[in-house]
Amino acid sequence: MLKPASPPDIAALKLLDERLRWLSAWTIHHANHLRESPDGLKVGGHQASCASMTAIMAALYFHALGPNDRVAVKPHAGPVLHAIHYLLGSQTREQLENFRGFGGMQSYPSRTKDRIPVDFSTGSVGLGVAVTSFASLVQDYLAAHGMMSENERGRMVALIGDAELDEGNIYEALIEGYKHDVRNLWWVVDYNRQSLDATSADRMFERFDEIFRSCGWRVVELRYGRRLEQALATHHGQPVRHWLEQLPNADHSALLYGGGAAWQARIANDLGSAASPFLAEHDDEQLGRLMTDLGGHCMETLVEAFDECGAEDVPTLFVAWTVKGFGLPFAGHKDNHSGLMNPTQLAALREKMGVPEGAEWEPLAGIGDNARAGVQALIERAQVAREKRPRAFGQVEVPALPVPAGEEQSTQAAFGRILLDLAKAGGPLPDRIVTTSPDVTVSTNLGAWVNQRGLFRRKELPDVFARAKIPSAQKWGATTQGQHIELGIAENNLFLMLAAAGLAGDLFGERLFPVGTLYDPFIARGLDALNYACYQDARFLLVATPSGITLGPEGGAHQSINPPLIALGQPGLRHYEPAFADELAAMMEQAFRLIDDPAGETTYLRLSTRNVRQIERADDHWKADALAGGYWLREPGPHAEAAIVAMGAVMPEALEAHEELSADLPGLGLLAVTSPDLLHRGWSAAQAARWQGRREPSHAERLLGRLRPNAGFVTLCDAAPASLSWLGGVLGQRVAPLGVDRFGQTGSLPDLYAAYRLDGSAITEAIAELLIQDGPVRVSFSS
Repeated sequence: MLKPASPPDIAALKLLDERLRWLSAWTIHHANHLRESPDGLKVGGHQASCASMTAIMAALYFHALGPNDRVAVKPHAGPVLHAIHYLLGSQTREQLENFRGFGGMQSYPSRTKDRIPVDFSTGSVGLGVAVTSFASLVQDYLAAHGMMSENERGRMVALIGDAELDEGNIYEALIEGYKHDVRNLWWVVDYNRQSLDATSADRMFERFDEIFRSCGWRVVELRYGRRLEQALATHHGQPVRHWLEQLPNADHSALLYGGGAAWQARIANDLGSAASPFLAEHDDEQLGRLMTDLGGHCMETLVEAFDECGAEDVPTLFVAWTVKGFGLPFAGHKDNHSGLMNPTQLAALREKMGVPEGAEWEPLAGIGDNARAGVQALIERAQVAREKRPRAFGQVEVPALPVPAGEEQSTQAAFGRILLDLAKAGGPLPDRIVTTSPDVTVSTNLGAWVNQRGLFRRKELPDVFARAKIPSAQKWGATTQGQHIELGIAENNLFLMLAAAGLAGDLFGERLFPVGTLYDPFIARGLDALNYACYQDARFLLVATPSGITLGPEGGAHQSINPPLIALGQPGLRHYEPAFADELAAMMEQAFRLIDDPAGETTYLRLSTRNVRQIERADDHWKADALAGGYWLREPGPHAEAAIVAMGAVMPEALEAHEELSADLPGLGLLAVTSPDLLHRGWSAAQAARWQGRREPSHAERLLGRLRPNAGFVTLCDAAPASLSWLGGVLGQRVAPLGVDRFGQTGSLPDLYAAYRLDGSAITEAIAELLIQDGPVRVSFSS
């Protein structure tokens, strides 16, 4: 239970509210009107969106939040968060002065780019809200597994712009959270009834409480402030209360902008003599101030609500009524979202707040000596983290992963067997692996792992089929010690779950090794959340399988085409596409190491259900090149005129074609590409290094340099041809790209490969076209 705020504390919190409003407005004003602009572009910022949140954030950060609480701040209130840390002493004036400048404080709160502690990056609206639900689940997981004590648990808090509630991913997360009985959640809605473009729809607000209550949430509506509530509770105020509660959002915003005279005229017009006694009690100025006394701006109302809900771990939605642009000249105006005060308006605000000219950046400017001690005391008592937490890495030793035995096996099956071996072996790594999947656990080969390690639930869930002695390959009992979190069919939730688990070391001090599986084509359905996870450097292993038209009879809806291209352009995501089980084992080992490495990243494995005959290796010399993006599976001869470049599931076709063509082309090489992503990164980095005078060839250049300068090669992949065709640009060699460039259909592999030109005949034809240009290529050169 929070210690109740004393009257002096309430007075100090009100002053802090005003300081946050001023500092956020001034920071944005400085960036747009005072700082030199070399390109002449509007810097922007959201003074109105900040002003509606300052009281809420003052009450939270200087009273209600504890040291273990984690907060996702609505994107457009980022300047308020930085102003808070400026008052706490953990943000510099230089950073505020460089708001939205290179190296300065970011437009929206960023875990990786801002210098202050940011628990969750926000920016893509809705995702920062939803991730708090999964962070709460991860916290419970860690506590259940003995990795943190109960008194180390905190509350996951999301500060939400009301327009964010239009985002569908919030409701997907809400439903999933209900399934898992999440707790320790506060979602605080800044209900200013305005979106970016207009005012919010009235009808939807009437349903929010029903939606959340049906999912087990407590809903607390903070509609009126203390003064307005008292005025409306009187006999004279009752008709006005009823009228207010029927007033459309657009009308309410327009009246707020119009001020006291507008309120007087409208209430008199709509209520007539019934409102006369109420109106007689307030002049225009008093009425204007009274009608802005909403729950989200009343410090007594906010503190009381947070105190009352602080002792319980029930997920709670606070709907705090606010005024967008509160205290600013464009308060309530429907166009104020991107609005900026002009210098004259800013000067008037400065005078109103008692800030001396020239002292705009002083943390407590405008606060008198008598009040200053109380404000400073609250700042000193604030329990939130003041410094950025160091990221915890190197916590777990990753062992060598054995290669599953079998002359023929698919990479998907090998993935399941590798995890099963880990589960049986035990040790620090498998004990910290947590797997998750959106209702495709069995079909992505996680079943054996789950049978060994169990499902996780905060409350035990028996396996009803096992209890009834009904035979089943899957053991689906759930306990607090389980290590698999089963999700419903919602890829956004999968990536948010992986993001939260992948930040466990940063948020809670305990590193987890999250492994998530899904069907490869459905990466696109959760791509925004995947990008969000990568943006804040959450670490996990993403296993996408099955993939490509190699899926065969499943048809085009399940046959992926472009995920390798997605990976090629996604920062923080390393793509591997193995053809053989030993490649996969090396890549999984590498992926786990990258999770626990300061310079690491998330890994995406694109796997297949196709059984492939395994390769006999003389040694492990191939492995380093494979982990760097590619290796010569069949070495090219001296001055080779041609090569086959292949990736993943179509390697059997490449091997067969290589064997058939080698009689006529004895120097023909076969390059196995394991990561077009890494090859492209290395090539781009080498190009940039050359511009700076450093000349170190990239891995792709070293590989392709084994061929003649004007050699040609065929690229082959069960994906968009552009995934590999760009390799021709590395050394200017000729390329014949083979791949999938249209939606697939059902069929057997021979039929599909023939139709989409992924078979041996297509490779032979492509090689012939490369070599026949007015006759066979005949160019001599020295090595």
